[in-house]
Amino acid sequence: MKITNNIEIIDLALYLTKYKTLVIADSHIGFEEALNKQGILVPRFQFKELVQRLEKILSKVKPETIVINGDVKHEFGTISDQEWRHTLQLIDFLSGYCKKLILIKGNHDTILGPIAEKRNVITADNIVLGDILITHGHKLVKKSKGIKTIIIGHEHPAIGLREKTRIELFKCFLVGRWKGKTLIVQPSFNLVTEGTDISKERLLSPFLQQDLKDFECYIIADKVYKFGKLRNLE
Repeated sequence: MKITNNIEIIDLALYLTKYKTLVIADSHIGFEEALNKQGILVPRFQFKELVQRLEKILSKVKPETIVINGDVKHEFGTISDQEWRHTLQLIDFLSGYCKKLILIKGNHDTILGPIAEKRNVITADNIVLGDILITHGHKLVKKSKGIKTIIIGHEHPAIGLREKTRIELFKCFLVGRWKGKTLIVQPSFNLVTEGTDISKERLLSPFLQQDLKDFECYIIADKVYKFGKLRNLE
């Protein structure tokens, strides 16, 4: 589903058609191991399902560049065994589908360098493609000249939909405005949780410290559903 003439949603990813660039965000590899260390027993299924979901996306487009928009791994101050193993496997997998792989550093990526260096992968705080800025979203970016669209992750947006007495949470994209620019918020590629219910929970990104009622919501389920403005979902 197209958001603009040059940007379309493909499942949990964005494809920038003009630049042949695929963008995903917030894979949080190692999340299950982190939960296990806290005594929360969850099966470690995420990496297998993540690769399967990426395979479906990559069967639809042939990107020259793939960008992971922050929080590639989960732990802040260390690299767990699961993070070492699965992040390297993810890098190897994605590198087989593109000419260039770029890792945008998120707030969880304070110790990403040693992993990236193992595969000689580019890391950056943000990148600019024409008039599009891609940044994780945990902090504001001073670059603004010539920028018309900003793509962020970080927030893990999801929305709860009610059916009778049951509420089900769905990952979603948000599309709105920030200081005169189009702002696109990506859902997380962490498949263990749906994310933050934007209708109920406090939002963290400085880009989202505003009234979001006029933001468009695109829900990801068996396909992409355009649900209109958030004000109509209340």
